[in-house]
Amino acid sequence: MNTTVKISIAASLIFFAQSALACDYPKRVLIPNGSAATKDEMLEGQKGVKQYIAEMQTYLECIVDEEKAALDAMGDLQPEIEQEREDMVDKKYNAAVDEMERLAAQFNAERQAYMARDQD
Repeated sequence: MNTTVKISIAASLIFFAQSALACDYPKRVLIPNGSAATKDEMLEGQKGVKQYIAEMQTYLECIVDEEKAALDAMGDLQPEIEQEREDMVDKKYNAAVDEMERLAAQFNAERQAYMARDQD
């Protein structure tokens, strides 16, 4: 089999594996405005953030498992293709972790605004 055919088969398998095992990226939750939110709204916001982080952890596990399954289905790949796939998964993983950190930081900032308002 020539290289072009192998790459075409690998690309087809990649597309099939990704559509068959597609991981759902969690919907971002809304963070309450700490300057105006009630205690119940802040508690609901905290609950939403915790749920989002749990869903994001599931998403992270899913993309790793999905990639392992795709690699198993494809068999031996050329090293440069394997590296490209690893880089792609790393970028998705790191972007998701960055998003979790941004959301947590945003909630913490709003929580501090709530606490500062409560002390006035």
